[in-house]
Amino acid sequence: MSGDDLLYQIGVTLIKGVGAVNGKKLVAYCGSPEAVFKEGAAALSKIPGIGAAKVRLIRNQKVLERAEAEIKFITKYNIQPLFYTDPAYPSRLLNCEDGPLMLYYKGEAQMNTARTVAIVGTRRATNYGKAKCEEILNDLKAKNILVVSGLAYGIDSCAHRRSLELGISTIGVLGHGLDRIYPAQNKKLAERMLDQGGLLTEFMSGTNPDRENFPKRNRIVAGMVDAVLVVESDRKGGALITAGIANSYNRDVFALPGRVGDDSSRGCHFLIKTNRAALIENGNDLAYFMGWEDVEVEKKTQQELFVDLTAEEVLIMDTLREHGELAIDQITLKTKLSTSKVAASLLNLEFEGLVKSLPGKLYAL
Repeated sequence: MSGDDLLYQIGVTLIKGVGAVNGKKLVAYCGSPEAVFKEGAAALSKIPGIGAAKVRLIRNQKVLERAEAEIKFITKYNIQPLFYTDPAYPSRLLNCEDGPLMLYYKGEAQMNTARTVAIVGTRRATNYGKAKCEEILNDLKAKNILVVSGLAYGIDSCAHRRSLELGISTIGVLGHGLDRIYPAQNKKLAERMLDQGGLLTEFMSGTNPDRENFPKRNRIVAGMVDAVLVVESDRKGGALITAGIANSYNRDVFALPGRVGDDSSRGCHFLIKTNRAALIENGNDLAYFMGWEDVEVEKKTQQELFVDLTAEEVLIMDTLREHGELAIDQITLKTKLSTSKVAASLLNLEFEGLVKSLPGKLYAL
């Protein structure tokens, strides 16, 4: 990516009154982020949702000046900018209409792994909630998962910390820029996560952890995962917001029950009673609902089925095992098979339950 490309990508996110939905519309109509800023006013005003007032804001070059300052920041601190067209952008978020135009990431974890789960809950976690959170992660350790949460007090911190102890990759989604950590008491935890996970945000440097940022943060948590687990929550709170957004995104939602009458479990009981979440008692329940078999069991099953596969299908399986998630053109390139042969083989492997199609037109074992 050139510096100019990044300049205009960040610039689009800074246009006031546009937002993620209209921002993507602008890029689609104009052809590129740079073209958005170079398109004539008359043509811009004809784009649905873009009126004369927004056109004046688009033409405001001060937006690009702010973008230049952000590029200096992310370059200095080795932060990875991810525009929504970037292959490393969380692919599950591409299916969310209001997914961010741009994300800023620092860390080592791959966000497009085959199994991702968000574990969220109250900041005022009880001993019961923290113990169950740890037990659930113990059960999920062998499932090859990525754990996502919000780096808040309570259940979020417990999920991140226990994941690190178990060697599970974990990503914290922030409601502020990467020039700070909130709450400050989680700074050491965040630093550890950079080596075994990462930190992700849509907010630029200088952005404070203001109250209105956290629902925006929650939509990223809900959108970038396969499932959301609420461990403990009162009837209102960020965890319930995340669960609601996950339902709207057609993600699987689970909740852990607690003792009747406990404030810290009222939200979980509400989700279960209203069929907004499935009840689970442990990590194995979640794995069962999600179809996440043990990795060793999967490998054994695949080896047993190899006798019924064609040479091309075995080659594709080996390629996916070596490289992880791949698009069909990448598989074609690495296997040197024809596109039609790869497409037919992938279809058969999907029928056999050996390969699955992921958001973003990716394939994985």
